[in-house]
Amino acid sequence: MIDPVTLTTYGAIVLGFVFIPGPATLLTIARSTGSGTRAGLATGFGIAAGDLVHTALAIIGLSALIAASAMLFGIIKYIGAAYLLYLGLRSMVEKTPANFPGGALPISPGKAFRQAMLAELLNPKTALFFLAFLPQFVRAGNGPVALQLTILGIVFVMLGLVSTVIFAVCAARLGRLLRRHPGVVKWQGKIVGGIYCALGLRLALQHR
Repeated sequence: MIDPVTLTTYGAIVLGFVFIPGPATLLTIARSTGSGTRAGLATGFGIAAGDLVHTALAIIGLSALIAASAMLFGIIKYIGAAYLLYLGLRSMVEKTPANFPGGALPISPGKAFRQAMLAELLNPKTALFFLAFLPQFVRAGNGPVALQLTILGIVFVMLGLVSTVIFAVCAARLGRLLRRHPGVVKWQGKIVGGIYCALGLRLALQHR
């Protein structure tokens, strides 16, 4: 079992990471502002599910393969970037039904969950982050390495989920206020789509 000092230090560092606005935060805010609290929360849970998979990949060593293969890294990176650009362009061209409550974009929580999970899975930077970050807190006297990595990964996912839930709830409230104005409703799809496209371009241009 991981000793309390190591776990506390790790938790404090992770809290700093997850509350600094990054791609996961922006995805959650964009979806929550445009489609409401449930879609925003589903996005946060989708990101958490993707991070759990990344934890498992780091434990069994597949993330090391991504780190070692520039070609594999590039393939996954560009697939992920293309997917984010697709989501962004689709949001830009979709028209909000006039009878949809509050002018929100008609996306179900299930769809938001699947999109967020896939976007997180297709980010090789996340895979490399788990591979590089988690082992730094593994200690020889704290039990099996696989068990330590599992605990560290779960703690990271749970703290990350707490942050995305907070951002989702706050962004949804802001979205409800903004959607009372017809001009905001008209442009919200383009703004959400622009965020997705920007994240896709960021992913495509980043290096290992």
